[in-house]
Amino acid sequence: MVELRHSSSSLGSRAASSPMKRDEDASPLIHDQFSPHAEDHPRHSSRDRDRSFWWQIHSFFPSFKDDPRFSQRGSRISLFVLMLVAIAGLISIFSILQRLNSPYLCKKDGIVLHCPRVKEKPSLWENPFTATTSWKPCAERREGGISELPPENETSGYLFIHAEGGLNQQRIAICNAVAVAKILNATLILPVLKQDQIWKDQTKFEDIFDVDHFIDYLKDDVRIVRDIPEWFTDKSELFTSIRRTVKNIPKYAPAQFYIDNVLPRIKEKKIMSLKPFVDRLGYDNVPPEINRLRCRVNYHALKFLPEVEEMSDLLVSRMRNRTGSPNPYMALHLRFEKGMVGLSFCDFVGTREEKARMAEYRQKEWPRRYKNGTHLWQLALQKRKEGRCPLEPGEVAVILRAMGYPKETQIYVASGQVYGGQNRMAPLRNMFPNLVTKEELASKEELAVFRKHVTSLAALDFLVCLKSDVFVMTHGGNFAKLIIGARRYMGHRQKSIKPDKGLMSKSFGDPYMGWANFVEDVVVTHQTRTGLPEETFPNYDLWENPLTPCMCN
Repeated sequence: MVELRHSSSSLGSRAASSPMKRDEDASPLIHDQFSPHAEDHPRHSSRDRDRSFWWQIHSFFPSFKDDPRFSQRGSRISLFVLMLVAIAGLISIFSILQRLNSPYLCKKDGIVLHCPRVKEKPSLWENPFTATTSWKPCAERREGGISELPPENETSGYLFIHAEGGLNQQRIAICNAVAVAKILNATLILPVLKQDQIWKDQTKFEDIFDVDHFIDYLKDDVRIVRDIPEWFTDKSELFTSIRRTVKNIPKYAPAQFYIDNVLPRIKEKKIMSLKPFVDRLGYDNVPPEINRLRCRVNYHALKFLPEVEEMSDLLVSRMRNRTGSPNPYMALHLRFEKGMVGLSFCDFVGTREEKARMAEYRQKEWPRRYKNGTHLWQLALQKRKEGRCPLEPGEVAVILRAMGYPKETQIYVASGQVYGGQNRMAPLRNMFPNLVTKEELASKEELAVFRKHVTSLAALDFLVCLKSDVFVMTHGGNFAKLIIGARRYMGHRQKSIKPDKGLMSKSFGDPYMGWANFVEDVVVTHQTRTGLPEETFPNYDLWENPLTPCMCN
C-alpha cells in the first residue's frame, strides 16, 4: 500500500502597494480625524464614528458617494438596503446553525428522544441513517380490494396443505397458504409441517410457532382452525384421494388460477388439499393486498415459541459480550455443506481423491444431471462466471478482510457440517479467530431441549442471524432470503451483505491483480449491496425484497 501524505506550507502574502496608495486606501476611514477642525471635537465622538462608518458604506456605492446630488434621502435608501442585506445574511446563518446543531426527533427502544444531528461517517456495521428513513414497514395496513372475512358458515370450504422442506421453506408455504385461503374465501386448516426425506424431522406447527398468536393475529384476514372438522370422518382421504387433492398447480400461479380451478372444487367437496405447495403463488399476478397479507403473516403473525426467542436472546447477549465489554457481531450463513457442494456442480480446490469422491457422490445422487461427467468441467466454469457457485470459507475470509473487517471481529457461523471439515475452515479461522457456533456458545444441557426438533435448532440460527449487526450470506436459499428481507422490513439500518460472486470469481481468477486493486473492487462493488430496499421488478422475490407493497415511502 502506498500512503499518500500531503504536506502543508504557509505562504506569506506581502503587500506591494506604495505608501501613497496605502494612504489613499485609508483616507475614507480617517478623513475626519485629520480634518483642519479635528481638534475642535473629541476624537471618538459619536458623530465622527458615524461619519467614518458611512464613508465605508459609501465606498460600496460610488455612484452615490461621487454624485453631488447625493442627499440625506439617498443616505436613508442606502441604509435601508444595507439593513435588508444584513437581515438576510443573519437569517441564513441562523438557519444553517439551527440545522447543524438543533436536536431532531428519533426513536430508541420505542421512546421518542431529542438526538443531536451529527454528520455520519461510513461504518462497517451500519447503513447511513439518511439512507434508512425513506421506506417504512406498512404491511399491517389493511386496504380495500379484497372482500371482508365472511361468517363462519359462509366460507367456500376448508383448505389443507402440507408445508414441505426445511424450516424456511415451510415458512414460505404457510404464508402462501394464508394468501390462497384469502383469495378463495376459504377456512384454512392449520398447516402440517411435512417430514422431509433430507431433514427427517417430526416437528409440528405448535412445536415451533405460537399457534394462539398466529390465529388471533390473522382473525380479521382469514378464518383459521386448528384441525380438520369433526364432521369430516374420512381423514385418510386427504393427500391420498384424487377426489380430495388438487395437483399440478403451476409454479408462481396467478390468483386467477385458484379462482378458476380450485374454488369450484372446494365449493363442491367442502374440503380440499393442495399438493405440491412449494412456490405455487406468484408475486406480480396477485392483488397488492394479497402480497401485503403475506408480509403480515411472515413478519407479524408467525412468531416462534417464547422458549425459542429467549434462547436466541441469550445467544445474542453472549455474542455481544464475549470480550467482556459490549461489541457488535457478524452472523455468517456459510452454505458449504456436502449436499450443497454436490448439487451446485461447481469445481472447488481439493485433492484428486476429494474430486473423485465428489464425482461418485454426484453420480449417485443426481444420475440424470451427472450423465457420464464429461460436460461438467465446462458447466462448472460457466456457473462460476455467472456467480452461481457457493463461496468457499477461504474466499469469504478474503472478501471480509478487503471490506475492512479486522481480525478481532466476532463472527457467529450458521452452517451445517462444512464440506472438507477443519481443513476447509482453516483459512477463515486463521483470518478471523473469534468465530463460534451455537454449540460453542451454549452448553449441551441448554441445547438438549431444542435437539428434539431440527427446526428448533434452525430457528435459533435464524434469530441470532436476524438480530446481528451485520449479516453475510455466501449462497442463495430461503434462509438467507428471509433474513435479508426481514432486516430490510425492520428498518434496514444494520447491514446485510450479499457478495457479488460473479465479480469475485473474476478477481480471484486474476493472477495479476494486486491487493490494493482487489480491495478497491470489493469496496466499490459492495457499496450498494448492504441490504437497503431496492426497486422491485417483474417476478421479483417478495421474501428477499418486500419493498412494495409491504413498505411505504
